[in-house]
Amino acid sequence: MTTAPGAGVLEPVLVIGTGLVGTSVGLALGAVGIQVHLRDLDQAALAVAASRGAGQVGGLGAGGRTEAGDPVRLVVVAVPPGRVPEVAAEALTTHPDAVVTDVGSVKSAPLRALSVLVGGDDLARYVGGHPMSGSEQSGPWAASAELFSGRAWAVTPHRRSAPAAVAAVEALARACGSAVVTMSPDEHDLAVARVSHLPHLLSVLTAAQLVTAPPDHLSLSGQGLRDVTRVAAGDPGLWTQIIAANAPALRTLLRGVRDDLDVLLAGLDAPAGDGIGAILTRAVDGTRRIPAKHGGPARAEAVVVVSVPDRPGELARLFADAGQSGVNVEDLRIDHDPGRPVGLVELVVQTDAADRLVEALAARGWSAHR
Repeated sequence: MTTAPGAGVLEPVLVIGTGLVGTSVGLALGAVGIQVHLRDLDQAALAVAASRGAGQVGGLGAGGRTEAGDPVRLVVVAVPPGRVPEVAAEALTTHPDAVVTDVGSVKSAPLRALSVLVGGDDLARYVGGHPMSGSEQSGPWAASAELFSGRAWAVTPHRRSAPAAVAAVEALARACGSAVVTMSPDEHDLAVARVSHLPHLLSVLTAAQLVTAPPDHLSLSGQGLRDVTRVAAGDPGLWTQIIAANAPALRTLLRGVRDDLDVLLAGLDAPAGDGIGAILTRAVDGTRRIPAKHGGPARAEAVVVVSVPDRPGELARLFADAGQSGVNVEDLRIDHDPGRPVGLVELVVQTDAADRLVEALAARGWSAHR
């Protein structure tokens, strides 16, 4: 028997905060028929979110009840990290029948602050959450009902969380199209520091070195630099709050990075580059531990590089020809050749299928190689 997408979600739902994630939650819930109300101090963002169909502005009277007299049953707090405790505490007080969750990327510090603001009975209705999806873009215009589709949503109950509250937040995540991953707040913070916050900081450090680079240096830029620095374009104000809130976990990981940097620096002074190879090898091992698509185990992959003329219709033709080969494309990247009017498309395929794809594309007139 198939379960309806919105099954188990307590409604009506109140979303507080109409930035990228809050508006996307409203759009995703609305798409499966869940009644959503919106609230935000930023009236311009609120108006945009409502105009896009993320929910209804207003419609809640005294005691947080709808015009039909129904109490809010689920509150999603989607505000900047520094405001999560106070807004969650207010929601628990204003909506005594509601489960309250948030979508912030740090869980332990907000929980500690919230525990000071509310009593144990109210705290039982709070369960933290964190959808592992987003963008370097921000605001309601960047929101999408598909933002969470197929992505992990961490649900982080604490020792006082009521089982019914945990179930409600898990239902919210599933209704938004996410896969639920349950872990403690502390374990969550270490995990996101490792897979999200630390990579962001290393991207930031790389991008910061470009500020003083001469233009002729930057003219040599390729797709690798764009890949490494893409997330560094995120909102500095928001990321300052995230990094400060997750300082304990990041401090541990950054010390490990510092140790590796010391080894690299020492290796640069050694005639044979002592120690550098060991770190490079460990990095390869680390990349192999990253789960493959659909969360499956990593598999051996190869890259087939194809030269594609920079004109309309060529990418569509390439994809059609690749499809005719019977080889499944696992991933792709596009790099633009600065010296010629072509793009270099990297098609990532299973290793044992790479030669077959090269031969099939060459037979159709493409310049392709591994």
